[in-house]
Amino acid sequence: MSEITAVGVIGCGRMGKLHARVYSQMPNVRLVGVYDTFAANARAVAEQFKCRVFDSVEDLAKEVQAVTIATPTENHLAVASICMNAGVSCLIEKPLARSIAECRELVCLAKKHNVTLQVGHVERFNPAIRALAKLNVEPRFVETVRVSPLTFRSIDVGVVLDVMIHDIDIVLSLVKSPVKDVQASGVSVIGTSEDVCNARVIFENGCVANLTGSRMAYKVDRRLRVATTDAWIAIDYAKKQGIVWRRSDNVDAIRETVAKVRAGEITDPTKLNYSELLKREPLNIDDVEPLRAEQDAFIEAVTTGSRPIVSGEDGMAAVELAERIVKAMGPTAI
Repeated sequence: MSEITAVGVIGCGRMGKLHARVYSQMPNVRLVGVYDTFAANARAVAEQFKCRVFDSVEDLAKEVQAVTIATPTENHLAVASICMNAGVSCLIEKPLARSIAECRELVCLAKKHNVTLQVGHVERFNPAIRALAKLNVEPRFVETVRVSPLTFRSIDVGVVLDVMIHDIDIVLSLVKSPVKDVQASGVSVIGTSEDVCNARVIFENGCVANLTGSRMAYKVDRRLRVATTDAWIAIDYAKKQGIVWRRSDNVDAIRETVAKVRAGEITDPTKLNYSELLKREPLNIDDVEPLRAEQDAFIEAVTTGSRPIVSGEDGMAAVELAERIVKAMGPTAI
């Protein structure tokens, strides 16, 4: 029989409730209890998922091996410090912390106490992104768009740390190269920090990433485009779908069509259907819920001591690039 891991959830807002729900469904996990500064929130989650309400983070940490921390970003360091000092592994919702200095402190604490530190970049576990990761692509250009209406959550940080941070993490995981330069433009529309941002990130290996984030849109639009020397990949995050077309499968047909246009054999190129010329294939997508895949990975890292798929160092790298993007926007952003 596999080992049962005792877990807890700290912070019983929207994300904390989702984490509690998934833990309650995992056969190798026992959801011991929850804590929230608003006792009513904790009681509601505990009643729904049949676990205990704890009076403090310290009390919860005494009875679990691992926790999800889904509190406001400004509290991540304080809450995680209590847990890790008690030998408890932590899955901390994104962003890891509100500054690179706080991220470093969390990573050091995890190493000091030999506990697992995973960051809740759940988009990394989107079935389309997991399928893309298996292709081992070497991007030359990446474009991300992540816009949505204001959710009124995570309003203690700007759109870069709130929204764009997902794509920053994914781009860094795909490109795997140090950042050479960052250019950015941002605007504060209703708050004290940026609500809209576009960033151009240039990597030392020559790859360029263009990232757009906004919480001022009327509808959700979340997509990723990746260009390599042999492939073009398009992903719709919301639909959890993606397609790939490869140069090797299409270059001859495209060149043949170009030759016919130049020779006058095709007199009206505007009637050509470009999409019909291409041989495309869908990404091989599974139907595992992203949050379940994330928490499965976390529990595996806790029980085996393996490196988390989204490690503390990964979360720190994402916050570091986010800080560079915010700095590149300059004072005109707010």
